[in-house]
Amino acid sequence: MTTAHHAPGETRPGGRTARTRKAVLTAVFEELGENGFGGLTMEKVASRSGIHLATVYRRWRCIEGLICELLTEVGSEVPLPDSGTLSGDLRALARSIAALYGEGRVRRLIEAVVSAAARDGQVASVLRTFFDERLALAGRMVQRAVDRGELPANTDPVQMMSALGAPFYYRILIARRPVDRDLADSAATAVRAAAHAGAYTKKDGGPANGTSPGG
Repeated sequence: MTTAHHAPGETRPGGRTARTRKAVLTAVFEELGENGFGGLTMEKVASRSGIHLATVYRRWRCIEGLICELLTEVGSEVPLPDSGTLSGDLRALARSIAALYGEGRVRRLIEAVVSAAARDGQVASVLRTFFDERLALAGRMVQRAVDRGELPANTDPVQMMSALGAPFYYRILIARRPVDRDLADSAATAVRAAAHAGAYTKKDGGPANGTSPGG
């Protein structure tokens, strides 16, 4: 008899109660805010959440699993705008990202996930899947703009949305400076101008500007 192995953050068959999940993820968020990733342990999460330690281990297996699931939960809080114009959509999305990432606990969550992904292949896979899904969702904005005639038909939505998000991750992970509305508006304006100039158009059926699929 074999035991199924689940990637960090993956829902186990049979599910978990909403109350347990909420209590545990809230505890992870609070612990990150107070002590950072280095001070985060399964024992502290169990104690703060009021959920038995064995239950936390059984359902999430490890700290990385908790972090990945919390990232997915937090990421879902950014709505996909539909203002009727590309400019309005880009600005609204960028400002929503800035508002979310402006919170200290969310910044520490991002830092924790990136740190964990550097050490754990499963976490890295979950992180890639998370961003792939978010980019695909945001890509709907690009398609709407194409349908309205605001962008060239061969605009690559993944390249364009990646460019919108890049300044935020540079600011958080490299420069380690706050993100704000000014950064959001600057990113939105720059991406819109680049898109209109054809910077994200696919060449000969491949990725935009001849970049490789891996980056």
